[in-house]
Amino acid sequence: MSNAVSMLPLKRVAMSATCLAAILSLPALAIAQTAQPAPRQVQAPAKSRAAQQQPQAAIASPVAAAPASATSKAPGEIIARVGTTEVSADDLRAYIMTLGAREQAALAQDPALLSQAVRLILANRLVLQEVLAKKWDQQPAVAAQLDRVRESAAVELYLQSVSTPPANYPSDDELQKAYDANRSALLVPRQFQLAQIFIASPKDADKSAEDKAKKALDDIQRKLKTPGADFTAIANAEGEAKNGGELGWVVETQIRPEIKAQVMGLAKGAVSEPIRLDDGWHILKLSDTKASYTRTLPEVREQFVQQMRAERAAVLRRTYLAELLKQHPSAINEIALSKVLATPAPATR
Repeated sequence: MSNAVSMLPLKRVAMSATCLAAILSLPALAIAQTAQPAPRQVQAPAKSRAAQQQPQAAIASPVAAAPASATSKAPGEIIARVGTTEVSADDLRAYIMTLGAREQAALAQDPALLSQAVRLILANRLVLQEVLAKKWDQQPAVAAQLDRVRESAAVELYLQSVSTPPANYPSDDELQKAYDANRSALLVPRQFQLAQIFIASPKDADKSAEDKAKKALDDIQRKLKTPGADFTAIANAEGEAKNGGELGWVVETQIRPEIKAQVMGLAKGAVSEPIRLDDGWHILKLSDTKASYTRTLPEVREQFVQQMRAERAAVLRRTYLAELLKQHPSAINEIALSKVLATPAPATR
């Protein structure tokens, strides 16, 4: 792919506990997650509605939350089976309920992820069958680790319960104030719908290759100047880009300066003169233009609500822990602590 358009990420905007940058895309879906981690501030690049990229949710690892019995049949319609192991619709619904709002939204947006989740649940249960059959979990070192995992999960779930913001947070007034404070970050730059014909000709190519590329370029220019010339057909027949050389909608800030200078002066439907870059020659066609605009509150409302609730939950969690530690002062034996790493931990088989 040519580098006529440099697909660099847009500028990120820092956010405080009450400020949000433009948020457009959902994070990757972590199927393995059983307990949601402490919310973090998220800085996401602002993207135009037309230039949004569909995020590909990634399933990280087998589902960690398996039922006590790997072979028991849960009520509800069976949607998957391997040997004696089954996954019911109720199993899947229960699992989905353990996910955060963003992960659930990702599943709703791409139903194919459900199939992947079911396969991982099945794999997880098959592994659990083997664990129980071999009594692997009863080894002292393993049992101790499992106890620590359960303890950590219980603590995390409890912290989530005491740091959940009120259901009515944020209010309409709080949303409006957050929107007004971040209005500048919600500006969608001007966009150009572009197509191009590209003739490869690196600047370090030998003279014969350069002459060949120049001859092809002259031939393409002659055809483009013919009355009624079809840019798409010529791009498919002569250039190295297919699909008529369509680049789609490109945000102004993503266009290389050399290309931008030419595009800015084009009328709708016009074709540029050849532009020489390090990789070769580029001829651009401007199909359409969209003026810059600021995204409205209704457009970003859901993203603002999710982000503000996540940030409030993080504040509530820190406040709760700080108060708990204040009520129960701790004492640390620094001498004993310094010896911990000097003694290796027992290996687990």
